Amino acid sequence: MGISALTPPLNPGDPLQTQLEFADNRILIDLCGEYDRNLARLENELGVQIIRRGNQLHIMGEAPLRARATETLEALYARLAEGQPLEAGDIAGAIRMGGARTGGEKQLEMFRAGQIEIRTRKKHVIPRTQAQQDYTRALFEDTLNFGIGPAGTGKTYIAVAAAVHMFAEGHVDRIILSRPAVEAGERLGFLPGDMKEKIDPYMQPLYDALNDFLPGKQLQKLMEERRIEIAPLAFMRGRTLANAFVVLDEAQNATEMQMKMFLTRLGEGSRMAITGDRSQVDLPRGVQSGLSAAERILDGVKGIRFSYFTAADVVRHPLVARIIQAYERDEQS
Repeated sequence: MGISALTPPLNPGDPLQTQLEFADNRILIDLCGEYDRNLARLENELGVQIIRRGNQLHIMGEAPLRARATETLEALYARLAEGQPLEAGDIAGAIRMGGARTGGEKQLEMFRAGQIEIRTRKKHVIPRTQAQQDYTRALFEDTLNFGIGPAGTGKTYIAVAAAVHMFAEGHVDRIILSRPAVEAGERLGFLPGDMKEKIDPYMQPLYDALNDFLPGKQLQKLMEERRIEIAPLAFMRGRTLANAFVVLDEAQNATEMQMKMFLTRLGEGSRMAITGDRSQVDLPRGVQSGLSAAERILDGVKGIRFSYFTAADVVRHPLVARIIQAYERDEQS
């Protein structure tokens, strides 16, 4: 790994210090971040003090906190050593996972027979919380998966990454992404343009996810060949979706009848991922959400797994988690 613990520490005999030495200074620079901002974040999150001297980092604090900081630094250094970028979310994920290795030989076990990671042409996706880890494993192990939880927890993003990975590996022949064309509490009226131009605004989040994983020209070609499809839920009726990875996003806005219709489209060699947030239903008052109905009806059915997320799994801006928690407290009161 290129990291070694040194003795004695900065102040010999001080039991509240751990000292690490890094073999590659270039990787260490990326690890520390501009103006050591990554180290500052670790200090704030983990309650330790980190001093950088040359190719050494001196960690000061209580023993359990130093151990956690050491594991986190080692995991992040390993990620950089494997050529993967280090983003703010990766640091937060390493802290949440207690410094567990996020790449290489200790990467998440997705198949019981071996160890792999979600690799796509443009990006590697690594679960950043335990719930994400369990959900990712479920996507590769079970035929039909539900990911249910608040916004920003990576439900759809991970599902699309898994779809692109399985498509690239030849496990499925097509990717089909869908969501209900329901406005979020507004009435936009008639939209100009042809059918594609009318529905594209509703499908844009799915386009955004695909653009993260596939080069633009390849994505355009695959869509022209209809090997990747993005369509409203209403267009699924009458189809049999065989040898495909199918993702239904914003499933809380599907009616009970639509949900049953969608689930029964499942064909041979296909997998389905249904994602939704029960707190953001935009259906007309009095219309039951198909997602809630599916939870009740399909509970315990073999081959179907439900994965649940909470505000603790939010991987967007930290403020998003606090906003969700505030709304949950208000609902409970």
